[in-house]
Amino acid sequence: MTDLDGGTAAVRLARDAIAHVLGPAPGRDPAAAFRDRPLPAVLEEPRGVFVTLTAPPDGRLRGCIGYPVPVYPLRVAIPRVAAASALEDPRFPPVRPRELPALTVEVSILSVPEPVVAEAPERLVELVKVGRDGLIVDADGQSGLLLPQVAAEEGWDARTFLAETCRKAGLRAEAWRSPGTRVRRFSAEVFSEATPSGAVRARSPG
Repeated sequence: MTDLDGGTAAVRLARDAIAHVLGPAPGRDPAAAFRDRPLPAVLEEPRGVFVTLTAPPDGRLRGCIGYPVPVYPLRVAIPRVAAASALEDPRFPPVRPRELPALTVEVSILSVPEPVVAEAPERLVELVKVGRDGLIVDADGQSGLLLPQVAAEEGWDARTFLAETCRKAGLRAEAWRSPGTRVRRFSAEVFSEATPSGAVRARSPG
């Protein structure tokens, strides 16, 4: 579990990493500049993590990229995905330096994804809980992920959540019913700024 101190450190690290890569001398590895920063022990653990950037007051998405599975310790993973969310999300143009002061930063620290196994495809709907689960769908060499908070914010039921995750993977909406499709779920600890550069709060994905 990540407490508020750890979550606050994670969000501050993400914001500082974005500011660094938008600066005059970003370097090749966004994590390198923070190698010696004292951080809570939880940020030394390898975890999956996503960084989401939004624009108040309507919460318009400005970037979201992450590692769905534990690849690096969080102290390394967070700066790298924060930089990528600002500069490499293919859905948006790169964040400009003058934009950053008006954006809010959110960090989602993930559990290890686990398979959702059902006796019949229709039973998957019963096993997915909106507000608790994030989903990963894999099929035909394609993969899509949606964080737990997305389904809750959009007001989706489990069936719609499965369909939208399939669409995120570039698959047809009903692909989750196919025997060749793998569905995994995970939980997330979500920490976000209440206002740009403001206080950090822990919030339930639901």
